Amino acid sequence: MSAGAQGEGATGAGPRHARWLLWLPLCAFGILLAVVLWGLWRPADRTVYSAMVGKPLPAFTLPAIAPGKPGVTDADFRRGAPRLLNVFASWCVPCVAEAPQLLTLKAAGVPIDAVAIKDTPADVTAFLQRHGDPYASVGSDPHSRLQLALGSSGVPETFVVDGQGIIRLQHVGDIRAEDVPELLQALAAARTPGAGAAR
Repeated sequence: MSAGAQGEGATGAGPRHARWLLWLPLCAFGILLAVVLWGLWRPADRTVYSAMVGKPLPAFTLPAIAPGKPGVTDADFRRGAPRLLNVFASWCVPCVAEAPQLLTLKAAGVPIDAVAIKDTPADVTAFLQRHGDPYASVGSDPHSRLQLALGSSGVPETFVVDGQGIIRLQHVGDIRAEDVPELLQALAAARTPGAGAAR
């Protein structure tokens, strides 16, 4: 092979190699994006097997924060029928996403009480007027003391509590449409004394 031919081959390989190097970061970014999207969209088990499940609610009395609704106390959960305790906030975006599901549960006859975290009466009232009001009572937890006592680290979270005030299930994050049957099943199981206590 002549020196000229060798020179042409070397020159031709250079641009091809450069093009390959240009595509490499783009391919790496595409793979990373696919991994992130898979993590965001894959189904997740958001039932927490926490230390509080199977234990009674901590003693608490929360003042009312929504006009026309009472506050919430632990005694409200010892009246013989299972209830949901929903930890939410008017400033919480996922709380907006779960609002239709809470209304569905209310329509199914589920009593729901709420704890408003670091909120104001005006903001809670506006939130309920805008997104619907599924709650029998709403208590104010301005310093997150009850939230921490429940082992809750964020909003929203929802607890299934039986008629003796025992926590039977803790659901982390917003309630989605596919979560409603699970919550209804947990509420039905909570009607049986001792059911689900080990969960």
